[in-house]
Amino acid sequence: MPSPASDLRAFVARIPKTETHLHLEGSLPLELARRIDPIAFASPPPYWHPDYRFHGFALFQEQFDSCFFKWFVSPENYYESCRRVFADVVAQNCVYLECSFHLGTAERIGQTPFREIARAIHAAKPPGLELRLYLGMFRDHYAGHFARVVDEAITWDEVAGVDLHGFENPEFQPWSAEIWSRVRALGKTTKAHAGEFSPAADVRRAVEFLGTRRVQHGLGALQDPATLALLREHDVTLDMTPISNVKLRAVPSMREHPIQQFLDAGIRCTVSTDDPMLFGNQLNDEYLALATDTGLSRATLLKIARHGFEVADLPTATKQRYFTELANLSE
Repeated sequence: MPSPASDLRAFVARIPKTETHLHLEGSLPLELARRIDPIAFASPPPYWHPDYRFHGFALFQEQFDSCFFKWFVSPENYYESCRRVFADVVAQNCVYLECSFHLGTAERIGQTPFREIARAIHAAKPPGLELRLYLGMFRDHYAGHFARVVDEAITWDEVAGVDLHGFENPEFQPWSAEIWSRVRALGKTTKAHAGEFSPAADVRRAVEFLGTRRVQHGLGALQDPATLALLREHDVTLDMTPISNVKLRAVPSMREHPIQQFLDAGIRCTVSTDDPMLFGNQLNDEYLALATDTGLSRATLLKIARHGFEVADLPTATKQRYFTELANLSE
């Protein structure tokens, strides 16, 4: 007779899933990191340990600057990494993926056209996975060469939308509201990281100033009932990453993660991995942690999975097929 733990793992594995918050540069497979530094990555890094906690976001970001960005310098390297990452995503029974690639790559690839990076990422997509690629950038990135790259990239068929990520400072700048409006006019999706460490006011500004309806993290909104009401009023989705939130100390522990409070407040939430190379996590791990440590019921796990399909850029008939599959798992 299977144990309760193995039964839960089997249940989670059967759930069809979406991943809506994944940074490709933060997903570098361990075997490729070893090519950069065979000594440092001879074994899994210490930050993969469940009890590891980063001492500040700057130290977390330093891992990108000192190591991971060194891999992402060519279309070929993006392809090799993404091919492995996407295979792992599919192995988690994830059928729809929204991921981002970093604007900063444009200054690391020499004379290679930046669009070739987007094309290489799409070329790595395996059969059966729906992929939507986002251009991610910092809040102060729109200047000089980067501004010209953004103006061009948002029109590419390979790019489904844009995201502001990284440090949640400075405040959202005027350029971002103008660009985000242009992106939506092109029929594409806009996202923004807010409320991971910043207060409710930053989440509110993402909705009111940027006009986005997809907030990455959004934890700070819980501080202010009026901001929660704003999220409900505008049908905003929070793309959450619980294990990341704990390891970056945005929340004290998985047991105290507030996702249930957001759900109880009528806010749509999805669950994703954020930067698997930094947290040693897979998508199924997120669901398992929410069940075993946060105490979410199986019905709530299915509700979260449904939320991902509700906001997915998929045909209505395809969404309905997954809604039916999820409903069958609840029986």
